[in-house]
Amino acid sequence: MPSPAPRTRVVIVSPALADANNGNWQTARRWQQMLAPHAVRVVREWPDPAASRQDQVLLALHARRSAASIAAWAAARGPAGLAVVLTGTDLYRDIQSNDAARQSLALAQRLVVLQELGPDALPAPLRPKARVIFQSTTARQALAKSPRFLRAVMVGHLREEKSPQTLFEAARLLADQPTLFIDHIGEALDPVLGEQARATAAACPNYRWLGGQTHEATRRRIQRAHVLVHTSRMEGGAHVIMEAVQSGTPVIASHIAGNIGMLGKDYAGYFECGDAAALADLLQRCHDTPGPQGLLVKLGAQCARRTPLFEPGAERSALLQLVQQLRSTPVNPSSV
Repeated sequence: MPSPAPRTRVVIVSPALADANNGNWQTARRWQQMLAPHAVRVVREWPDPAASRQDQVLLALHARRSAASIAAWAAARGPAGLAVVLTGTDLYRDIQSNDAARQSLALAQRLVVLQELGPDALPAPLRPKARVIFQSTTARQALAKSPRFLRAVMVGHLREEKSPQTLFEAARLLADQPTLFIDHIGEALDPVLGEQARATAAACPNYRWLGGQTHEATRRRIQRAHVLVHTSRMEGGAHVIMEAVQSGTPVIASHIAGNIGMLGKDYAGYFECGDAAALADLLQRCHDTPGPQGLLVKLGAQCARRTPLFEPGAERSALLQLVQQLRSTPVNPSSV
């Protein structure tokens, strides 16, 4: 019988911890659980009080926000054992304009992206370092949905990158639809956007801003909704999309690389980013044609074909393989 693989000391650096309740924290917590055969701790920065020479692998979430930790690791031991996990703001904004983010790419042994178009956003010489690891969540039973109305849900803290204004404008265009409801979950990280959400709720009786919700409450609302709306300007690989897919809830999403890399190039539920009229039209079509030939059923079938990408077993296998590579793959100095 082969001996078990040796335990590895893994550090996950996440700029957001439990108090943030955002995508970075959800990733860090899930990866800590999936890597449980190894000794894993989650910290805001490295070195931390528990840091030692025995730390063997560093997984740093966010090239820009974790840049100091990435640089400290590289200064102490070079690129060996260092993987940088790239968010949407990394891929589609910061690596074009921020020196610290660009340095993080150069220092890493591996670059992890969370959807299949992620490598295309990297400078060509760095693409060989990229690994795609789709995030995952447990599957939930698809619920029967009433044909008498349509309930859409959008999930995301209110900030500019999520483009909530697109949803506000679409809600106003649909304000006279008494059986088309829109629920909006997320904290107002931008107070101005919070005021706009309140104004939209006052003007549109079928729009509700629910504020922040627990992760479990949010998943239940996604599960009960007819469709998830995702309006982001930039995404690295949105948790809520794979949570909707794994709940049997179709998605309507902005036509951006981060969403296309999750749902596929031929997906029928895209609208151009910022185009509220196109979003409203897709919601209206889902509302007006609920039968087996309708758009909602087509989107559901397309989402179902993507479910194997988001299964926990696939993510865990990819993570364990990444850790093994970081421990054992020789570093080619010419590639870093």
